[in-house]
Amino acid sequence: MVDIDRELLPALEQRRQQHLYRTRHVLTSPQGVQVETGGRSYVAFCSNDYLGLANHPEVVKTLQQAAADWGVGSGASHLIYGHCHQHHALEEELAEFTGRPRALLFSTGYMANMGVIRALAEQGDHIFEDYLNHASLLDGGFLSRARCKRFKHSDIDDLEHSLESVGNTGRKLVVSDGVFSMDGDLVRLPELAKTCDQYGAWLMVDDAHGFGVLGERGGGVAEHFGMGVNDLPILVGTLGKGFGTFGAFVSGSEALIETLIQYARTYIYTTALPPAVAAATRTSLKILQRESWRREKLQALITQFRHGVEQIGLELLPSATAVQPVLLRDDRLVMEVGAALRQRGYLVGAIRPPTVPRGSGRLRITLSAEHSEAQVDGLLTALADCVGESR
Repeated sequence: MVDIDRELLPALEQRRQQHLYRTRHVLTSPQGVQVETGGRSYVAFCSNDYLGLANHPEVVKTLQQAAADWGVGSGASHLIYGHCHQHHALEEELAEFTGRPRALLFSTGYMANMGVIRALAEQGDHIFEDYLNHASLLDGGFLSRARCKRFKHSDIDDLEHSLESVGNTGRKLVVSDGVFSMDGDLVRLPELAKTCDQYGAWLMVDDAHGFGVLGERGGGVAEHFGMGVNDLPILVGTLGKGFGTFGAFVSGSEALIETLIQYARTYIYTTALPPAVAAATRTSLKILQRESWRREKLQALITQFRHGVEQIGLELLPSATAVQPVLLRDDRLVMEVGAALRQRGYLVGAIRPPTVPRGSGRLRITLSAEHSEAQVDGLLTALADCVGESR
């Protein structure tokens, strides 16, 4: 009999020795800026709940009522009578919100990205991905059987060189994050759209970390840069971050959405999102549009945090978003500082390779509209002390 543990354990031990081992922490409280885990309360700077909607009373109330009205599970895929009124209404509202003819719900962001790319590109086609794209975008490219090439991060010249090299053979799909999840910087969307138009390529942007946060109405990078469906034909967003719920969507033209319904395997062959979650997301969508103070407060906290880190003398990446990476570059130091902050009552993301390139280990600190100025000041004080003690 094959001893699977004998094969797996050495690699796990090696990962521990390299300070790359991942562990889980069990929350015993709702998501928010103040959470409980391991019998202790912490201020959390590691959630993607940027607008503080994950535990919003109106959203919770909608979910509870919708579960009573529609049940818990959808029971089937969207194409086999699992597509209910709540799903359909949310799709129509997301289409209007993004300024596009149609929108299509997916069960997760990972499934949306993989499904879209595989539906639109196949053997003989070409996919061009930013080097720092999310893993779901990269996996979608690998599984599509198209020829995939990664261009240097936000390097339009490198992208142009790659596009020129393939000539007019097959479809060309350019794929990028909207807000890069580990660096927090924005896609160079106008230049990217212009380049795609010049070389006859389709442009796909996953704006998981931009929706709700960027733009006057929370419309993300497309609204921020004023890009319509003709400039940005394939727009993806997740619902578990700025929206505070769960799931994902793709918005675009009538032909795009109908193509995905016919060919996106991760849409066709999976159970539909629970109707109650779709209903709760409809409430989140209303709140994030009407309560612009959440985005305004978030921007004020971002400015406060960046100024504080500069005063400490630590290295920040050029991010104007809720994702604020503090580069420490040493994996051991990242783990030690993360643990020391936890001892002081603060939770932050300790990010190491392979999630980020080697030599760029960092604390990924995320801010929420629910944080207070005092909580940000407390984190800054603790950060200065912990880094100083660990070096």
